[in-house]
Amino acid sequence: QVQLAESGGGSVQAGGSLRLSCVASGRTFSDYAMGWFRQAPGKEREFVVATTWNGETTYYADSVLGRFTISRDNTKNTVYLQMESLKPEDTAVYYCAQDNYYNLRYLRTSDYWGQGTQVTVSS
Repeated sequence: QVQLAESGGGSVQAGGSLRLSCVASGRTFSDYAMGWFRQAPGKEREFVVATTWNGETTYYADSVLGRFTISRDNTKNTVYLQMESLKPEDTAVYYCAQDNYYNLRYLRTSDYWGQGTQVTVSS
C-alpha cells in the first residue's frame, strides 16, 4: 500500500521561504518519479514540478521556475520542495505524487497522492 506523507507547510510573508518534505512508503522509492502539485481555493489542482527516479531530470511549471527546487534522497524515501521568494499566488495545498515520469510530467496525473500540506503566503 503506497503512502505519501507531506509536511513542512505553514504561513509566511511574501518573499519568505519554506521547505516541504514528502516521505513515501509501500514500494521501492527509487523505482519511481516524484512530483509536486498544488491546489488553490476554488481552482483545479495544478502541476508544480516532477523529477525522475534519480533526480537527474526535472521539469518545473513556469510559475515556479527559478524559485522552487525539487530534490530527493532515495536513502530516506523522501522528496523535498524548497520554495524561495514566495508570492501570495503560491498559496495552496501542496501535494506530492509518485508515479512514472511520463504521467507526472506530461499527463499531469498520478495514482498516488499524499494528504497535502497547506502553504499560505501573505502580502
